[in-house]
Amino acid sequence: MRRAAIERLLPAAYQRAAGPGSVLAALLDVMEALHAPDEALLADVDVLFDPYRTPAGFAGYLTRWVAMDHVLGPPRPDGPPPLPVGRLRDLVAHGALLARWRGTPYGMRTALELATGVTGFVLDEPADRPFHLVVRVPEAAAGLLTVVTRIVAAEKPAAVTAEVVLADAPPAGGRPADADSDGGPVPYGPAVGRATVPAPGPLPPPGPSPEEPS
Repeated sequence: MRRAAIERLLPAAYQRAAGPGSVLAALLDVMEALHAPDEALLADVDVLFDPYRTPAGFAGYLTRWVAMDHVLGPPRPDGPPPLPVGRLRDLVAHGALLARWRGTPYGMRTALELATGVTGFVLDEPADRPFHLVVRVPEAAAGLLTVVTRIVAAEKPAAVTAEVVLADAPPAGGRPADADSDGGPVPYGPAVGRATVPAPGPLPPPGPSPEEPS
């Protein structure tokens, strides 16, 4: 708030006393200087909530807004962040997409790829272990198994058990969990941008069902 604007809020007697060189004029100058940092922050407050413009220290906080703070794990004041700040920004920016696809193979692969920057995660459902998911981690992401495990635990369906193994582990039986409904595999390239929703099929015409007499 500028000095002149503050002065206009004062009673008329104070305005007359706020001449150049007066004590009141000096106080008004101090008030203007005290307001300046807050006004600068409010002028660009949208920067705080933009994942790619927010300060690095605020990116982790924004993961809570999009329910992705599980990637951070328990806070450790003396420890390094589990992910580079760029990965946290990517997770926040794609928060709505991840929420929409949570509990699906596509959603899990997308979260893993955004958090690690590595593609090639494979999801298997062994034929002899229904409702169990084996997540095969590429060698390039072997150093992030703790983060991968946290993401798998949060992104998998609640009724499914899961284990995380490196990609060179012996393969489990059964078809991949992220094969589509007609048996064709979904490409294992980068998951971001590959989401497709099949169009609904045509509805049957109204009328009695074949089992009912007309």
